[in-house]
Amino acid sequence: MIEVENVTVTYQNGTTAVNNVSIDIPRGTFFGFLGPNGAGKTTLVKTIATLLQPTTGSIVVNGYDTVQDRQRVRESIGYMPQETSVDEELTGRENLEFACDAYNVPHDRREQKITEILKLVQLDDVADQRAGRYSGGMQKRLDAATSLVHNPDLVFLDEPTTGLDPNARNQLWEYFQQINNEGTTMFLTTQYLEEADHLCEDIAVMQQGNVEIRDSPAGLKQRIGGDIITIKTSDNDKATDLLNQAEHGTINQNGDQITITTEQASKKAPAILTTLQDHGVTTETFTIREPTLDDVFISLTNK
Repeated sequence: MIEVENVTVTYQNGTTAVNNVSIDIPRGTFFGFLGPNGAGKTTLVKTIATLLQPTTGSIVVNGYDTVQDRQRVRESIGYMPQETSVDEELTGRENLEFACDAYNVPHDRREQKITEILKLVQLDDVADQRAGRYSGGMQKRLDAATSLVHNPDLVFLDEPTTGLDPNARNQLWEYFQQINNEGTTMFLTTQYLEEADHLCEDIAVMQQGNVEIRDSPAGLKQRIGGDIITIKTSDNDKATDLLNQAEHGTINQNGDQITITTEQASKKAPAILTTLQDHGVTTETFTIREPTLDDVFISLTNK
């Protein structure tokens, strides 16, 4: 679906935001794109979506070159921005009718398409109410629906659930998974790593203009090298020194907590507790958990 080959994007002020990136995304994938602020994610996404041109290299989307066949690319993609873009003065149905006009959806297909999409996003019972009366989650679903009226092969989701409560977020997740299951390729950028973990089968992490690593969520977590033990003690500085000397794993002190990354954490727990107790350090809290994408992100980016 997307072929990015040796792409560099340099702005007029000389800043190189994307540095010789190559990445292929298969058709039908739910792809996640992560990275700290300023990593170059937005620049690369805008370049793939034809809003910017590569300084060097080439990008092909759905078989069309993003420079030579820009209009063809735009006809085959949908884009859901972070900020909701629905017209609150129009009804839900009227917003979709406007989107059909914008995407030149044939008139003889519009009524059926709008009916199908309203049902898909669970807004069919409020379709004739003004969008200004919708909740934030309903407006987000309507916003997503407007990007799908032309049956795009690829949809960009730019932090699509920012500001939503957990229930509204889960409803959007179900919706995204459904259209992906129907064959639409999804390209997600998000600050919610739980969201990427839940939705994506393939994730790339970008940093300083380069794609640093790419793997499945499970594969990324395995790179951490074990489970995570989190400890709070009566003297964290002393505890950190003791645990480093005992070589119980990779030790990090973060604020008022100590984290230990280690294989077979459950088996090592008694020895860790004994080490601290024997040296007069009281353990106040002690938890063991599997690594999350947050741990991966912090490990890779130090942020």
